[in-house]
Amino acid sequence: MKKIGDKRLFDRVVHQIVSKGKHIERIFLILTIVCAVCFPFVGVNYDLSKYLPDFAPTKQALDVMEAEFGYPGTARVMVKDVSLQEVKAIRRQISEVDGVDLVIGADLATDVYMGDAFLTNDLTDEFYKDGNAVFEIIFEDGDSDKSTHQAIDKIYEIVGKDRGCFAGSAVSGKEREVSITREITIAIGLALVIILLILTLTTTSWMEPVLFILVMVVAIVLNMGSNIIFGRISFFTFSTAAILQLAVSMDYSIFLLHTFNSYKSQGMERHLAMEAALKEACSSILASGATTIVGFLVIAFMRFTIGKDVGFVLTKGILCSLAAVLFLMPTLILQFDDKIAKTAHRPLLPSFDGLAKLMYRIRHVVFVFAIAVAVPCYFGQGMNHFLYGDNAIGACPGTRVYEDTKEIDRVFGKSNLVIAMVPNGSVVQERNLTEALEDLGFVNYALSMSGTLPAGIPESFLPQKLREQLRTERYARIMISVDTEQESDYAFACSERLGQVIRQYYPEDACMIGMTSTTMDIRDILTDDYNKVSILSLLGVALVVMLTFHSVLVPILVIIPIEVAIYLNMTLPYILGDNMIYIGYIIVSCLQLGATIDYSILMTNNYLSFRRQYDRKEAQLRAITKSILSILTSGGILTVVGYLLYVTSTIQAISQVGRLVGRGAILSMVLVLSLLPALLSAFDKPIQKRQKKGEKTA
Repeated sequence: MKKIGDKRLFDRVVHQIVSKGKHIERIFLILTIVCAVCFPFVGVNYDLSKYLPDFAPTKQALDVMEAEFGYPGTARVMVKDVSLQEVKAIRRQISEVDGVDLVIGADLATDVYMGDAFLTNDLTDEFYKDGNAVFEIIFEDGDSDKSTHQAIDKIYEIVGKDRGCFAGSAVSGKEREVSITREITIAIGLALVIILLILTLTTTSWMEPVLFILVMVVAIVLNMGSNIIFGRISFFTFSTAAILQLAVSMDYSIFLLHTFNSYKSQGMERHLAMEAALKEACSSILASGATTIVGFLVIAFMRFTIGKDVGFVLTKGILCSLAAVLFLMPTLILQFDDKIAKTAHRPLLPSFDGLAKLMYRIRHVVFVFAIAVAVPCYFGQGMNHFLYGDNAIGACPGTRVYEDTKEIDRVFGKSNLVIAMVPNGSVVQERNLTEALEDLGFVNYALSMSGTLPAGIPESFLPQKLREQLRTERYARIMISVDTEQESDYAFACSERLGQVIRQYYPEDACMIGMTSTTMDIRDILTDDYNKVSILSLLGVALVVMLTFHSVLVPILVIIPIEVAIYLNMTLPYILGDNMIYIGYIIVSCLQLGATIDYSILMTNNYLSFRRQYDRKEAQLRAITKSILSILTSGGILTVVGYLLYVTSTIQAISQVGRLVGRGAILSMVLVLSLLPALLSAFDKPIQKRQKKGEKTA
């Protein structure tokens, strides 16, 4: 009786969706307007350290620094063809800019105890060479703060963009914020045009693609605007969520409309046809959405909480798409049904029978290839050279920030800023530590309160801003410039050596902050996160597939082609000698599994259906032929979206994720169309045995 009651309730819900279309349209219109208004107020965070868990040493050190000294942004500016007198004037001008806390330059220490007689000292040598001067700038607020970005604009005016080179995390953050909105707008615009073209080629009405795009745009606006509930989202989520949502959920609309047209072609009245289509399509659409949601949701289990940010937003995006398709799409189809019929046209694409036969012929070759490469690729993906920290979100080669950074490093060498905080106490102990740090071969300079002043000179002689930056009631701060990149094995070794020296003088309550130490914490946490997330993703998707097919064997066969495609996709950067962004490695692994497993499910359903009438060989060929257009349409959209991100984004992390998504979609399509039929045929006997047993039980 319960099942009958549930079915009647479901039928009533479907009937209400179809009959109350006008009310549903108004609700979606209001929600879309509200979310569109909210969207500009969603903040974007570019600082990866914000996502460190509380137990991470860098997170604890950042909390101490924020309480004692604030959480400042930093920049490095070089001025070309400048005299020492001009250096002094420029530093003073920059120091007076609102939002600038401290400017370290060639004249900083000289003015303290040499008056206006500009004499060369160790600090001067670090900041002035061959007519070029460099400044280390510390801002009052963080890298992404509006006041910091306004201060950078003023610095551009003082120095002159043609005369200066601008680098550092604050400059990178500002340029990313300016470029990311433009790049995503371009990527989404191009994606809509190309997807519209793909849908036009694969549908039989000029109106259908417009309807699909309209529903997806509504779903995207609902998702992006509702992100205001989180306050701020990561730059990664902001850059990828909308375009990935568009790519992975387009199938839902297509399936519903095709099911509706199928029932209508049988002579059913269109409202009844829509009710029948909703009843039939609902389970398939929800099952497809469930596999994608599982792939996204497990990302939220990462301890590095950018995973929670990405996972929740993408999951919410799929839920918005499901709601738009199951509630809004039916009324729009009925409303535009006449226009769909009037704009009908012949299929624009030729038959894919030839491609289907090719996939069928190479299935055994691909089967052998998959067996040969699966294990090597499984281990090979872990042998990539990974990037974890700020370098992962840095600008790509060819951008202004990237080239300026290289130019400053060429003239003055690398300057990786590290901040050590030690308890206030003995001035002698602080001076000894400063000298010990400067004696390290990889340290450019170490700037501390006691180390800056000659013996016998009181601290009051130093500028007030410098005193505030170097000492509070509880802590003294030492600013250390290290001649390394922010992220490399050598930088990690130098950071560990710095920590050892600091602990020799201050065994307790001392801490160290910098991009390198932050990156080391991110590396350790992400490496552990990957193992957990990949297992959860695999188990979650397998469970959904098992519930769909009521079998233990079928989920294994369904997942194998996708997993082999993932291993191949992630091993290719190692073979090609490219760096791999670890965040992208984790997220795309889960995304590729969740988004492309539907191809395997479709192929398996078609094979099992044809197997009831035909032998194994014929069932394979017919399953490939029937599945190929749907898989190429869905996979083609995902491929286009991925490579558009790769081409349009100047941020390494976003660009690489786009390439991984696009290449992963191609590999998944090829392996599902060739490897999966061979697997289903090889294990046909146990599958058929289980199918017959299930039918008897039913």
